[in-house]
Amino acid sequence: MKRKGIFLFFTAICCLIFAFTISACADKNNSDKLGDTNSSEILVAYFSCTKHTEGVAEQIADITGGTLYEITPAIPYTSEDLNYNADCRANREQNDANARPEISGNVGNMSDYEVVYLGYPIWWGEAPKIIYTFLESYDFTGKTVVPFCTSGSSGIGNSADNLHGSASGATWISGRRFSSSPSQSEVEEWLNGLIQG
Repeated sequence: MKRKGIFLFFTAICCLIFAFTISACADKNNSDKLGDTNSSEILVAYFSCTKHTEGVAEQIADITGGTLYEITPAIPYTSEDLNYNADCRANREQNDANARPEISGNVGNMSDYEVVYLGYPIWWGEAPKIIYTFLESYDFTGKTVVPFCTSGSSGIGNSADNLHGSASGATWISGRRFSSSPSQSEVEEWLNGLIQG
């Protein structure tokens, strides 16, 4: 009986070590891919109504040499649309699981990009529904998606995880929340951490 307990204990320890090793290898493979990607294969796509996410996206594009792409709504959001204390457009969209606001324009050469940095503000703890529209408009199979968001107080939470189903063929890297105006060094530190794994 005692031997069986010891055997089970060591088996459990071996399983944990194996799982940790597999996870570490997967993270290293993802970071290797980010580090080996040419700047021409990097897209920095973002949605921004108040210019905060745009500022971070511009820094990422500047540091990585990636192509900057703004996800532009076909019907622009007004200040009334973003009045969260009222029955505004943003609130109605966030409360509708099927809402997919139309996008004006598209990424004409999406197949050229291997890594997509995807930026958005946090709306009620989630990514705006237009981000779902963007993801569902392209085939992300084989691409690496790196989410980032901006928020005055909320963290990235489950917002990135909830997007996975809209680009199920992609490899997702853990995302990062930034304040409304992070320093260049803060963004650089995050990007360097992704590459070094």
